[in-house]
Amino acid sequence: MEWAYLCIVIFLFVLATIDLTVGVSNDAVNFLSSAVGSKAASLKVILFIAAVGVFLGASLSNGMMDIARHGIFLPEHFYFSEVMCIFLAVVISDVILLDIFNTLGLPTSTTVSMVFELLGASCIMALIKLASDETGLSMADLINTEKALTVIIGIFLSVAIAFFFGTIVQWLSRLFFTYNYKKNLGKKIGLFGSVAATSIIYFMLIKGLKGSSFMSADLHTWIDENVWMILGISFVFFFIVMQTLHWLKVNVFKVIVLMGTFSLAMAFAGNDLVNFIGVTLAGYSSYMDFSTNANGLAPDQFLMTSLMASAKTPVYFLIGAGVVMVFALVTSKKAKKVLNTSIGLSRQDGGDEMFGTSSVARNLVRTFSSMAEFVVSVVPDGAKAWINKRFEQKGVENEADGAAFDLVRASVNLVLAGLLIAVGTSLKLPLSTTYVSFMVAMGSSLADRAWGRESAVYRVTGVISVVGGWFITAGAAFVIASVLVLIMNYGGLIAMGCLILLTIFIVVRSHVQYTDKKESDFSDEQVKIFLNSDNKEEVWDNLKSHTAGTLSRSIGFAAETYKSMFESFASENLKGLRRSSIKILEERALLKKMRSVETLGLRRVDRGVGYERNAWYHLSSNSCVQILNTLNRICMPMKDHTDNNFTPLSEKYVEEFSPYCRNLYIVFENITQMISSGDFSQAERISQESKALKKEFSNLRKLQTARLQDEESLKTAFVYLNLIQESHELLSEVRNALRGSQKFFAETLTPYFDEDEMV
Repeated sequence: MEWAYLCIVIFLFVLATIDLTVGVSNDAVNFLSSAVGSKAASLKVILFIAAVGVFLGASLSNGMMDIARHGIFLPEHFYFSEVMCIFLAVVISDVILLDIFNTLGLPTSTTVSMVFELLGASCIMALIKLASDETGLSMADLINTEKALTVIIGIFLSVAIAFFFGTIVQWLSRLFFTYNYKKNLGKKIGLFGSVAATSIIYFMLIKGLKGSSFMSADLHTWIDENVWMILGISFVFFFIVMQTLHWLKVNVFKVIVLMGTFSLAMAFAGNDLVNFIGVTLAGYSSYMDFSTNANGLAPDQFLMTSLMASAKTPVYFLIGAGVVMVFALVTSKKAKKVLNTSIGLSRQDGGDEMFGTSSVARNLVRTFSSMAEFVVSVVPDGAKAWINKRFEQKGVENEADGAAFDLVRASVNLVLAGLLIAVGTSLKLPLSTTYVSFMVAMGSSLADRAWGRESAVYRVTGVISVVGGWFITAGAAFVIASVLVLIMNYGGLIAMGCLILLTIFIVVRSHVQYTDKKESDFSDEQVKIFLNSDNKEEVWDNLKSHTAGTLSRSIGFAAETYKSMFESFASENLKGLRRSSIKILEERALLKKMRSVETLGLRRVDRGVGYERNAWYHLSSNSCVQILNTLNRICMPMKDHTDNNFTPLSEKYVEEFSPYCRNLYIVFENITQMISSGDFSQAERISQESKALKKEFSNLRKLQTARLQDEESLKTAFVYLNLIQESHELLSEVRNALRGSQKFFAETLTPYFDEDEMV
């Protein structure tokens, strides 16, 4: 029996390694988003600084894992077999849950997930114990519910406090520096740099180094007693240093951002390490206690009183965890996806919006817009003019290529996040690092007028989605861990083994699927170039290539979907029609995003080129949109007809329409090939062939209209007539797409748009 639990412990260590990987992939956004978003340094430099901070934070941690041992449940009343069920359920739940959030690209809190997994698993196990207990135990004797309440309060406090101060401090900072901050800094930069660096030092003392292994009780006491002296000396020292760096032409803001990145990375690794390995180490400690002190007692007879004592983690475990965290930080693709979500929601300029709109977001935007208008109306005109001048962005020297926001905001994000967390820690307020970092960034982007009328509703929807996901994390963690404990408790070691195999399968499958999945077309190198490059010729070349890929892929999709829909309808394949309907909606959403990005790219090409090509781009793009809309109008009647089990399409109609379907498919394929290759030498021939096919569809439509009087099944006849009519429309739209594409990609072009050329 003991060997089985040894295997479970080994698997817990395997899962802990995976948990470190997925956890760092999600939490990396806390300390990377500001530096990466502002392009404070190259990505390699930023990752190196963050990696050093992560490694030092993990290695110098004091290894206290008390929250996993007895912070949520009281182990002196639980048997060895029961706590192993709890620990295994928690680790499995955590790996799966964090991997889901990473795949979705949403930041969440590893602390919340671990706490609620422990709470869910231990609550179910406690209820099972109480159902058969005769010793008079109560739920209060088994569970520490106060901790869960503390975490929930922490969510609300973190969201509200961080967003409020992020907005206020960034607004004041922008008034102080303006967007043209590189001019006339004077002694302002020394003062700001000193305050920022001193705040970072305070954060590291209170949060980052508080739990370090070298921090003795005496040293900790001395720091507590001399905080103000330390801060005063730091302020003077850093004022001199920052002002000197400025005189030496060093960008002080970059120094602040990199310092903040290091401090947050170090604090994250040192304080959140328990979230990833605490449960595993508690399981290991439990096994060692059982194997040493059980004295023949069965696993369901040996109480885990030993877990009530604090235990320090061996340093080799800490160093090993640091190595894994650094590896995950550097290599994880999912970390980049989560990072892109945070940066995208705080981006200063327009671009592809990652989230759609929602009624809640629209109502919030309207409400606060009205409030803002009222406030503005009572502000004196002189004050308004002065404030607007401080927020003026025209004529401002650009940041590094691709920067989502400037270094002033990045500095405020990092310094304020660290300061709020440090102050919260000092005041015993349970502020979450993840929540504070994210909401400060959102508040500062709002204050920086990054949420304009064209983007506010998208950004608010994104924030609501992320914040909502935090609460979903708590609920999902509780439920998943609870269910797993139930299965393990009643299924025994066999159930544990099956769940272990299932977890391995899920993790491997998720990794393979994510690796094989094509990245969105806006995250490729072409998009980065035509959205960030200042070389207009380079922008135009990459934009053409990207647009060709978009148009050819969309028309190729239409060809395959049209053929599939007809075949599914002819064979009464409801599943195939449903699949086509879903794919059309997905393709339409994807095309909308691509068009948004490409339109931004068109604004970055040479003005003359943009003037010449705009009309033709929108003609071809609009045509692709209409093609998808037409496909949807074909699919829906077919799907409803088949779903209602109406009379199927007769063999006569199938044989009659099949050549038309094949010919239309060929036209679409030929146009797809021309756009993708850039060779339009056969455009006129294909245009004439499609024109002739349109006439054939017109004749078929007249024939079918005449046959309606004699049809036995009018429902089938009308669906068939709809197919013919919409197919005729498809040919019109694809010809317009061909015409627009030919003009858009032409070497030379008249700048005038001839409406008579639309077909």
